[in-house]
Amino acid sequence: MNWKIAPFIKTTSSIWISLVFCLALACNQKPSSEETDAAAKGTDSMMIRTDTAKVKFTTAMVDNRKDPNCGMPVTAGIEDTVHYNGKVYGFCSEECKDAFLKNPVELAKNADLKP
Repeated sequence: MNWKIAPFIKTTSSIWISLVFCLALACNQKPSSEETDAAAKGTDSMMIRTDTAKVKFTTAMVDNRKDPNCGMPVTAGIEDTVHYNGKVYGFCSEECKDAFLKNPVELAKNADLKP
């Protein structure tokens, strides 16, 4: 064996052994309790996050200046939106949105639409 090549083979072998060891450890990980709970319930193994931040609506995203149900300016905050008659209406709360959906023809008149 050529003694000049021996250190290279030693180093390469060490790297391969370390890599195999790390892969073996990574593959031997136990699933989290959420994953095992989902498997026990027979649900899909894909996790669904429920703690994600709510979508932030801005006044630029809606066509109205006031909540059509309560009259509150949308600049105070938009909790939800509805697409109706080609327009996007912003609402201060889910309750106001639900009230609008029950009577959109009348309440749309109160929206103070942008020009």
